[in-house]
Amino acid sequence: MKNERKEIRNIAIIAHVDHGKTTLVDAMLKFSGAFRENQDVEVRVMDSNALEKERGITILSKNTAINYNGVKINIVDTPGHADFSGEVERILKMVDGAILVVDAFEGTMPQTRFVLSKALELKLPILVCINKIDRQEARPNEVVDEVLELFMDLNADDKQLDCPFIYMSAKQGFAKKDLNDENIDMKPLFETILDYFMGPIGDEDLPGKILISTIDYNDYLGRIGIGKIEQGKIFANSNMVLVNHHDLNKKENIKIQKLYEFSGLNRVEIKEAKYGQIVAVSGIENLKIGDTITDVSDLTAIEFQKISEPTISMFFMVNDSPLAGTEGKFLTSRHIRERLYKELNTDVSLRVEDTDSADCFKVSGRGELHLSILIETMRREGYEFAVSKAEVIYKYDENGKKTEPMEIAYIDVPEEFSGSIIQKLTQRKGVLKGMSKGQGEFVRLEFDIPSRGLIGYRGEFLTDTKGTGILNTIFNGYGDFLGDFQYRQTGSIIAFESGVSVTYGLYNAQERGILFIGAGEKVYGGMVVGQNPKAEDIEVNVCKTKKLTNTRSSGSDDALKLVPKKIMSLEQCLEFIDTDELLEVTPKSLRIRKKILDSTLRKREGMKSK
Repeated sequence: MKNERKEIRNIAIIAHVDHGKTTLVDAMLKFSGAFRENQDVEVRVMDSNALEKERGITILSKNTAINYNGVKINIVDTPGHADFSGEVERILKMVDGAILVVDAFEGTMPQTRFVLSKALELKLPILVCINKIDRQEARPNEVVDEVLELFMDLNADDKQLDCPFIYMSAKQGFAKKDLNDENIDMKPLFETILDYFMGPIGDEDLPGKILISTIDYNDYLGRIGIGKIEQGKIFANSNMVLVNHHDLNKKENIKIQKLYEFSGLNRVEIKEAKYGQIVAVSGIENLKIGDTITDVSDLTAIEFQKISEPTISMFFMVNDSPLAGTEGKFLTSRHIRERLYKELNTDVSLRVEDTDSADCFKVSGRGELHLSILIETMRREGYEFAVSKAEVIYKYDENGKKTEPMEIAYIDVPEEFSGSIIQKLTQRKGVLKGMSKGQGEFVRLEFDIPSRGLIGYRGEFLTDTKGTGILNTIFNGYGDFLGDFQYRQTGSIIAFESGVSVTYGLYNAQERGILFIGAGEKVYGGMVVGQNPKAEDIEVNVCKTKKLTNTRSSGSDDALKLVPKKIMSLEQCLEFIDTDELLEVTPKSLRIRKKILDSTLRKREGMKSK
């Protein structure tokens, strides 16, 4: 017989990127007493990954649990960035309600629409939190209207439309049921969670089943599966069977070695748990997201939505440049292959394939950010390798027609920049679908654009809008191939010979464009040392020294003034490289180079391709 577990609430926190999901979890943990009063707690404590802390984004979903008035509230903090939307879809299957966080100034944004649509499709009750009401330019009443309009646009039912609204500042640690309240803590939010969300419903007497929604990995425990017990009871050290809704041949006898529940930020080992509880299990080697762990008496798998397929790929290869092996710790194809395949343990949206070459691997993901996070993580771990330009994954329909991934791009820019943005995106095969008034002096543009039209564009976009523009994208399925276009309107400045760059050589080279290197840096023939404003590659000798004469001393170079070099981030390098170039990635350096280093061979290859 089915019963509600009133002592549990399972909720997900969903929002557009940077609207305050992780900060809200911080505030909830503090209010619930999860930390000692004198405990030094980091900001955004749930973002445990170093890259998450630096970039201020959540990359991986996280689980925590809070006890409030005798009720255990299991909370899942989800990513807000479009590249990690696969995480959001899975997490919502694990919970019984969602808290939608919306910025009191920005209002509803593209990813707000995406995450809310997924929650509404699953018929989840929604609690809306209007966050950052302490901002000077906050407009909470208007944002409430925007949220209700979005609910109606997404065909929410009457029950979902009748959702409660909470006004809060997660950063300041207060929540209010009404804007005029004088409340100074998070109590109204907790009360609303307990009153509005129901506990999980299930049958304790049925055979035990867990649907695995997230995978964690630990060098000591191996794979750790996290999911909600859908029915019955689960015991540590019990024999069960692994099945999968999309793979009918999967029937593997397994043993749950350890069982954990969440308490605050910790996993606590337990002996048993019953339906409705979110738990972690270890000891199962071949565990994958979407698998059902079930009792031997009932081998039916729980239905599970298929994981979104990757839309973009790049090649990871052994670094073979003249400077290879001088800065990295892990260099060989075996090292790189093992690390890439290890990433598959936790990243369900990633694909890794071997190629015809033992030194090269095809890695596919959900977007440029998705793959750049992997590259940055690997270089920090001491890996040295090279990557190619990101390219979209094409498909062919049943008639053999070529199709490509499409995106909807929402762009908020000051009106003065809208003309140049429309021109640039039109050149990249974008189609303007709408233009409306945004906040203040801003206009909002909506484009249908192929995914490849956005590759390498974000840096250019920030430059064109002087850092004021906001660009958000949402994957919009596959559409007809729209024809070729030029990725880059500029050329590369290429070093002609190997050596160390000197002021005299750089002084002459800087007249040709923007340089990426300064004096005293190691270079090699075929390395890209700058950007030529014209759409052609040019070769320069940055190692060239001034010939000394009786009247010229070597010290006369000191008077030459160099323009400061352009320092490129990983994302900027990945955006800059063209299809005939590679990015050399080491723990210390990022170097752009031509695939073919030899100047003569490169020219010969260029003649062939014309």
